[in-house]
Amino acid sequence: MRNKYFRRMKKNKSRGIQSTIMLVFSVISISIMLILGIVMYFRFSTLSRGKTIQSTEKLMEQAGENLEDYLVSMRQISDAVYYNVIKENDFSDQSDVIQQGMDLLYEANKGNLRSIAVYNGSGSLIAAEPVASQKEDTNVTRQGWYIQAMEKMENMHFSTPHIQNLFDDGTLRYYWVISLSRVAEFTIHGDPQIGVLLVDMDYFSISRMMRQINTLNNGQYYYLCDSNGQIIYHPRQIQISDGIASENSAAAAKYRDGVCEETFEGERRTVIVNTISYTGWKLVGVIPDSTFTHGMINVRYFIVMLMLLMVMTLVIIYRVVSVRISSPICRLNDSVMGYEAGGKPEIYIGGSSEIRYLGHSIQSSYEKIETLMKRSVQEQNERRKSELDALQSQINPHFLYNTLDSITWMVEGGRNDEAVFMISQLAKFFRISLSQGCTVISIKDELQHAESYMNIQKVRYKNSFSIVFDIDPDVCSCCTVKLILQPILENAIAYGVSGMDDCGEIRVTGRIQEGSVILSVTDNGIGMSQEEVRFLLTDSGRVRKHGSGVGLVNVNNRIQILFGKEYGISVESEPDEGTTVSVCLPAVPYTEENRKILEKGHIFNRDEMMNKEM
Repeated sequence: MRNKYFRRMKKNKSRGIQSTIMLVFSVISISIMLILGIVMYFRFSTLSRGKTIQSTEKLMEQAGENLEDYLVSMRQISDAVYYNVIKENDFSDQSDVIQQGMDLLYEANKGNLRSIAVYNGSGSLIAAEPVASQKEDTNVTRQGWYIQAMEKMENMHFSTPHIQNLFDDGTLRYYWVISLSRVAEFTIHGDPQIGVLLVDMDYFSISRMMRQINTLNNGQYYYLCDSNGQIIYHPRQIQISDGIASENSAAAAKYRDGVCEETFEGERRTVIVNTISYTGWKLVGVIPDSTFTHGMINVRYFIVMLMLLMVMTLVIIYRVVSVRISSPICRLNDSVMGYEAGGKPEIYIGGSSEIRYLGHSIQSSYEKIETLMKRSVQEQNERRKSELDALQSQINPHFLYNTLDSITWMVEGGRNDEAVFMISQLAKFFRISLSQGCTVISIKDELQHAESYMNIQKVRYKNSFSIVFDIDPDVCSCCTVKLILQPILENAIAYGVSGMDDCGEIRVTGRIQEGSVILSVTDNGIGMSQEEVRFLLTDSGRVRKHGSGVGLVNVNNRIQILFGKEYGISVESEPDEGTTVSVCLPAVPYTEENRKILEKGHIFNRDEMMNKEM
């Protein structure tokens, strides 16, 4: 005992030293690689983030300048119309001159303009270009651009995008515009009056500029809003209008120009704001954090490849240093894995004394386990065989006693021919029943056994019923546990047709369906209620008025013991409609090999059955 104790202590000690060395070396190596990888990743991430923000700021600066140039040109057009045309002429006698001046300005800038119009203080149209006709019931005094101009007369006002609904050009088209409105002082018959000058800018020009910068992104996007957060342009404007998407424009309108950090709908993102001069519009660039992450994919690949290279180097070092230590352990592990995989390789015994001792122990353990498993399987098979034999033994005595009694009565009554027939059928019956001690027989023999039984019963019951066998030939070549049809037929006679006068009929059918054999016994007898059917296979302790006293529970148990719980008996019956008892068996071909396998207690699964059929 002491020697064994010291050997174990020595083994644990050596193993502890080896584990400590390997653990320390691994921890140090992995720590260095992780620290190096993290430092490199964050360094490159910071540089990439700064570069992305810088390029976005430059792009937004250029886009802001383009927008400002466009808006300045619109203001210049408004100034030209107001100061060079409206202020210099009287609408009462110089309307042609005014119309000509507006026409010239429109033609020179029609690529960016939709219309130019002048309204008086009551909202009536005085002049417009180009105009076919003004729509009926148009009240301009209620429109935002008119109200803004009249409330703040000293300023020009840019509206948010809206559909132009003032003029009818005959095309039945709708145009999106941005209205530039201002208070205009004009003269009619020498009297000064106050009105509103409207310049409708084509929204497509601004939309085109915004689309150009939105096509140059890698996840980030840009939108335009006014000082109140009302969106002028957004790449997902339709979704926002439909309520499918949303934008943090109200908050962005309050941001100062520059770079801001925000969280919107649970997503961290960087926001860059640039105010468009005079209008108060905000050009906003949004860079989700996922954009920075996406931009770091190549960097991550580089770091991962570098880490892999270092790991490969360490693997080589580990290989050179530990091959002598690990080789015996690996060989022992391979032999153990072979055992776990179902093989029986020889357990490796070699290397250091500790490993040799471990090999001997494992080999001894496997030998003991294998012996115990064989003993357990043998005991289980014997137990199943005993259960099956016990159930089987319940059938033969009862029928034998009744049949011998019937033969005795026939001999005593001088019915010798019937007695001879009964004896011959009884001989066939018990020849198959015995089957040289076999539990598994072919369905062909089982059907012969059932036919002999029915021939005997027809004599006993004086041909008060008929029997029909309708069997698919393929069924006859499959395996079955013996004596499964006789109890079913006995119940069909006792509970179904025994009380009928020459009109009872029993039908036996056999078919193969989806890899299973279905044997059915149908009678046209009195049937039974659903409650009786429900307890027929579960209440094995109830007392029967007739028959063997064993019934369907016995048959169902024997089938499931041999073939498994997924097979067995099912019953269908209605009062006065007869009863059908169906037996489900696996379609295992009857061969001597399969019979011996089943006799030993092996249960075929569906994959094994398919392979045998192939």
